[in-house]
Amino acid sequence: MSQYARQVRQDKRPIRYFAGDESRFGLHTIIGRLITAFGVKPIGSWQRVFKAFWLYGAVEPATGESFFWQFSHVDTECYQCFLDEFSKAYPDSLNILQVDNGRFHKGKALIVPQNIILVFQPPYCPELNPIERLWEYLKADLKWVSFKTLDQLQSRVDQLLSQLTPQVIASLTGYPFILNALSVIETI
Repeated sequence: MSQYARQVRQDKRPIRYFAGDESRFGLHTIIGRLITAFGVKPIGSWQRVFKAFWLYGAVEPATGESFFWQFSHVDTECYQCFLDEFSKAYPDSLNILQVDNGRFHKGKALIVPQNIILVFQPPYCPELNPIERLWEYLKADLKWVSFKTLDQLQSRVDQLLSQLTPQVIASLTGYPFILNALSVIETI
């Protein structure tokens, strides 16, 4: 942490905190709860097709600003492309990006851009990453829906992303303990 503190103190750019993660969206139907009579199992159409794509994302809980990029799979090369594009989208700030401990986040070939600091959350603690609530929110609209092609699913996910407002994102991801910590940083 002292390395981060030294880098932040020397850098005069504004500091921004983002939560980042990746989520799989596929043709395999997401089965969820349905309201039925007591003892009656829910009936719905579903399919078991294992074609999918991955959505890489970063959200800023304080403002609700977001950045998403779509890939066919998850690996260090794709994550490098995501970081490069994220860095270009926010070039004038020092961006702290909270991520999990995925192998590709720590790949030897990974070159983290100068304006990004990766902060790794404790292992096996997805509940600490605010973007997880955003994935749940997006996938709630996809429960019990079957898509014939991956293109149809991608179009629907793109539509859901375009409907997201900064207010909705901030309300989903703005954990009080994070916002309190960020308010202290702003006063330093």
